[in-house]
Amino acid sequence: MSGWRYFVCPVEFNNHYNRFQVDCEPSELFQLQDYALPSVLESFTGWTTVRLYPFQIHSIALSSFASIMGPFGGFFASGFKRAFKIKDFANTIPGHGGIMDRFDCQYLLATCVYVYIASFIR
Repeated sequence: MSGWRYFVCPVEFNNHYNRFQVDCEPSELFQLQDYALPSVLESFTGWTTVRLYPFQIHSIALSSFASIMGPFGGFFASGFKRAFKIKDFANTIPGHGGIMDRFDCQYLLATCVYVYIASFIR
C-alpha cells in the first residue's frame, strides 16, 4: 500500500477544485531501500541484499517488542492494584473489571511506543 500516495501522504481539501487531493513527496520511511543481510542470513538464504521499506523494519521492531513486553504491562497493573488492595479498577464489565482492566498492558506499551517514535522515527 505504500506505493500509493493516498496511503502515505496527508489528504487535503482543495477549495479551488472543490475536492480532496493528495500531493506530496513521500518521506524516506515509504521509499524502497536496499539493506545488506548479515553473513549468517546470507549463507542461509543465498541473498546478499533485501529491498524493504524502512517502516517495515520499524513495524517488525514494534510488533516484536509488543508481543514480548505486553504481558509485563498487565503484571505492572496487577502489582499496582495489589499494592492498593484493589481487585478491579471498576465494575463496568462484571467479573472482568472495568475498561481499564482490559487495557492494562497498554499502559507500558503506549509509553514505550511514544519513546520509540520520538527517538528513532522523527
